[in-house]
Amino acid sequence: MEKHILNENNILLNLKTEDKYSAIERVGNILKDNGYVEDKYIEGMRKREDEVTTYIGNGIAIPHGTSEYIKFIKKSGIVVAQYPNGVDFGDGNIAYILIGIAGVGDEHINILSNIALVCQDENNVKKLVKAKSKDEILNILTEGDN
Repeated sequence: MEKHILNENNILLNLKTEDKYSAIERVGNILKDNGYVEDKYIEGMRKREDEVTTYIGNGIAIPHGTSEYIKFIKKSGIVVAQYPNGVDFGDGNIAYILIGIAGVGDEHINILSNIALVCQDENNVKKLVKAKSKDEILNILTEGDN
C-alpha cells in the first residue's frame, strides 16, 4: 500500500472504548485533518452506518461514506484506529480495529481488497489488536503475514 494512502499519521493506537458513532467520527476527522476528505464526508460515514453496519466480522469495522458523499473525497486514504477493548457495533459485534476509508475512483476497490486479504486471517487481526507501534500496524497491513 502506498505511503500517501496509509502512513504513520493515519494510525491511532490504544484508544479507549467509545460508542460506534464517536469512533466513526474519530476516524472521519483524521481523514479530514490529513487532507483526504471534506468535513461533509463524515456525515456520509454516519449515514452509511445507519443504513447498513460497517462491521465486517473478525473484529474489524470499515467505516466509509455512502455513494452520494464520494464527491467530498479529495484523495484516497485510510485511517486505522486500534481499540484494545473494542467498540460495540451492535448485535454482539465488537470491532477492535476500525479502518476508515476514502477512495477516489477505483482506488477504493484495491484498498478494500488489500485489507480484506490481510484481515481474513485471524492471526493478522490479533497482531493488529496487540500491536504496540504504528510501524507494526503498517507492516501487517502492507505485508500481511509475510
